[in-house]
Amino acid sequence: MKNIPELIIPASSSTTTTTADEDNNWDDWSSDINWCQVSGDFRSDLPSFILPTAISSYPAGEADHLAGAHAIHDWSYPSTTTNSHATTPSTEGPTRNELYNFNEPTSVSPRLIHLLIAAAEAISGDQKSPHLARVILVRLREIIPTDHAAASGIERLASHFTEALLALLDNPHQPHQPATPTGEVLIAFKLLHDMSPCVSFGHLTANQAILEAIAGERRVHILDYDIGEGVQWASLIQALISKSSPAAPHLRITALTNGIKGSASGAQEVGRRLSAFAASVGQPFSFRICRLDHTKRFTPAAIKVVKGEALVVNCVLQPAQLSSAASLTSFLTGAVALGPRILTIIEEESTPFVARAERGFVGEFMDEVERYMAIWESLETGFPMQGRVREMVERVILRPRIAAAVARAYGRQDGGEVAAERCGEWMAAVGFERLELSSFNVCQAQLLLGLFNDGFCIDKDSPNKLALRWKSRRLLSASVWGLPPPPSPSASLPF
Repeated sequence: MKNIPELIIPASSSTTTTTADEDNNWDDWSSDINWCQVSGDFRSDLPSFILPTAISSYPAGEADHLAGAHAIHDWSYPSTTTNSHATTPSTEGPTRNELYNFNEPTSVSPRLIHLLIAAAEAISGDQKSPHLARVILVRLREIIPTDHAAASGIERLASHFTEALLALLDNPHQPHQPATPTGEVLIAFKLLHDMSPCVSFGHLTANQAILEAIAGERRVHILDYDIGEGVQWASLIQALISKSSPAAPHLRITALTNGIKGSASGAQEVGRRLSAFAASVGQPFSFRICRLDHTKRFTPAAIKVVKGEALVVNCVLQPAQLSSAASLTSFLTGAVALGPRILTIIEEESTPFVARAERGFVGEFMDEVERYMAIWESLETGFPMQGRVREMVERVILRPRIAAAVARAYGRQDGGEVAAERCGEWMAAVGFERLELSSFNVCQAQLLLGLFNDGFCIDKDSPNKLALRWKSRRLLSASVWGLPPPPSPSASLPF
């Protein structure tokens, strides 16, 4: 801890509370979604998939057939899937040129990508030319079909990056993003959950580690850096109910909000629905919001820790939610002071690290293009006949993430504060140590991938971390951390 720069941590944070007394039901999120199907028993079943028998009841090596034993929507999966998931990096995978041309005529993909890169170069660099950038982006709008449902995958991808760059030109400091109705967001989120392991992989790995860490506890408190739609905790609630005997532990969730307009009200709504869902299944539950201060820093004093509670800290780091290096540093340092039982991190993976100053905006922009090309390719390869479904997921879920990633990259080169990535590399410095993932947790993640296209693979970088990749492109990772046990008083006594 001696090498960590001293952080100035504010001493106040406003909070609000919701309880399970409101007459609401989890299914109110959308009439088209069975949210009990999204949540799942993480010890016996994979989330949102109907498996014939509990995974834990199968001896090692005898559960492979579960990959095909699922009952879901007709459009969701190919009729047959074969998969062999290695836990070491593979040299096979798409090259940059292959990514630029997936399922498209060779004259279309490179042209769109080259225009995007040219626009990014015109926006940044020593010789900025906003006018040239706007001309290029307007030309891109003319090339791409206005009807996204009729456009190809690469055209829709190029359109979303085009709009992200135009938003930067209009307001570089706070690009405007149109709001999407909550019901549509939840439907799209459920569709993505069924189409790709990118949603459930991190939740599955983190929740299993949490369940193992809190086994036997009567009170559990989760401090969540980004609660999102709350689906991760709906799954955990169902797991606690199904596995607890004689009664489930009391679960308390504190959701951090970053002060962005609408974040507190959104978290409040998630808390209301989680409270209603917990009440419907008999799970003792309470919910609270903690707002970061005006400098977007976290103070441990704002978190009420009850004696006898097992504290869990969870971080889901995405471009749309990631604030700044100072904000994240204050949170991780504050988490050490709170003394959690376990800390789980779900984060997006970047290409092999290169100094940000050397890459610049264009380099980071190209990295994001390649990242989302891999996601687009995975969806299109697995569901080639479901274009309209993919278009909805892309527009509602992935478009805002693309816009946030582009704005974040631009903010760095424009003198903005550098956001923290690969925060797992910070953990040892602030006082955490790696907690080894159980063999059950690793096996469970591999079984999850068996339900999807065989282009998805798992890398195990270290005993505490699993990474999800599409062919050669890493997409996200989940890691587990804990604090070392305090030194024994007898250890300091002289012999």
